[in-house]
Amino acid sequence: MSKKSSADMRQHLIDIANALMAEKGYTAVGLAELVAAAGVPKGSFYYYFKSKEEFGQALLDDYFTTYLQTVDALLTGPGTARERLLAYFDYWRATQASSAPEGKCLVVKLGAEVCDLSVDMGAVLQQGTGAILERLTQCVEAGHLDGSVAAAATAARVLAESLYQLWLGASLMAKVAKSGGPFDAAMSSTQRLLS
Repeated sequence: MSKKSSADMRQHLIDIANALMAEKGYTAVGLAELVAAAGVPKGSFYYYFKSKEEFGQALLDDYFTTYLQTVDALLTGPGTARERLLAYFDYWRATQASSAPEGKCLVVKLGAEVCDLSVDMGAVLQQGTGAILERLTQCVEAGHLDGSVAAAATAARVLAESLYQLWLGASLMAKVAKSGGPFDAAMSSTQRLLS
């Protein structure tokens, strides 16, 4: 591996861990596996991160930073607000139904696991999911204004939360069933809720 700056190496470790943890989970990925996959000596991990918990926080922060850029692009793009919301959930279905670990939702994979392990990691999850909900709420409100979403502006947050929770649940059920069926059901429900 070529020489990398400290910031580059931190990011490299995060990038490698993202795929590993999206596939296996937080506790199932040990530091030995992570540093071996990243091609760095085990002792150097602690140069970049004080603990695995601090690393987990950095991983989640990075995930949300990247994910929110995608959310912003989808929810503020062309078309009616309803079309943008459906495009976002189409994206969700496409990435979460894929067998590739890249692009997997770390909220689904790590949420329950790390909230029980770390208050700080739970806080990052709460802040990140709150940012997603805020964007969904804004898009639902825009749909009320452009007439493409039937929900009253006062109910925008409730609808946004319901949709997000529906899709989180569909992601879990798709993992259990090893089938895309839950995503199809979630999309049908989403279309009804937005009508």
